[in-house]
Amino acid sequence: MSARQISLDAYLLDSKPRPDLSGVRRAQVEFLWFGIKEARACLFAGLFFLAVFGVPRAGILGVPRYDLLLLIAVAIQAWMVSAKLETWDELKAITLFHFIGFGLELFKTSEAIGSWSYPDFAYTKVHGVPLFSGFMYAAVGSYIIQSWRLFDIRIRHHPPYWMAGLVALAIYANFFTHHYIPDLRWYLAALALGLYARTTVVFRPLDRDRKMPLLIGFLLIGFFIWLAENISTFFGIWRYPDQLGAWSKVHIGKWSSWSLLVVMTFTIVANLKHIKERVHVPA
Repeated sequence: MSARQISLDAYLLDSKPRPDLSGVRRAQVEFLWFGIKEARACLFAGLFFLAVFGVPRAGILGVPRYDLLLLIAVAIQAWMVSAKLETWDELKAITLFHFIGFGLELFKTSEAIGSWSYPDFAYTKVHGVPLFSGFMYAAVGSYIIQSWRLFDIRIRHHPPYWMAGLVALAIYANFFTHHYIPDLRWYLAALALGLYARTTVVFRPLDRDRKMPLLIGFLLIGFFIWLAENISTFFGIWRYPDQLGAWSKVHIGKWSSWSLLVVMTFTIVANLKHIKERVHVPA
């Protein structure tokens, strides 16, 4: 582990006052720092999706693409932990997101459901689902966890944790149940809207706190995931049934699904942090 790796996050987290900045100059510098911190928070997601888009469909040296992506994802995680860019607690949380996502993938790609498919061969497929796929969900969790720390995020008017947890559980269940009963997506979106209507996220791009409605954050992250999904299907990582003949844009309605997934992911992170604050760990 190098001193440069240790100092990177410490430098980004340095919030000493900058009285020399004001007006347009302050706005420019804060926007630049916001972009740098966003890029740092996206480190795992960015490196992983670079691999997703960069590894040839035919694989490399006889190793299938999906297997390579799994090896790369594990290597990135191992490097981030060893370089102290990610803590063991953060790794545990990301692993939880991997299992949650992989469980959804197993259901959605099953013969009975067939929402999408992974067309290429891999040694590391389980019931047709490559193991690397869980890391796509873990990438969302990683981004939220890293952003929370780098931006010193605080939540104002957070709803009762048990209530937020129930809504998150209902959102996850709806991804399964809407194949058998009416889709409750918009009812759940309305619940989330009411639950988080007063909630504000306070963050620090540089040395001063800024704030915005948490609901806007959910929508923005969901939109960028939808964009990444379009790029991924374009490169044939997976296919929806209407993309088997020729690629077409993923329906804009998926944006709402991804935004709800972000609500669920955020709730898990918030509850884990809430539980950790309440648990006394003897020195």
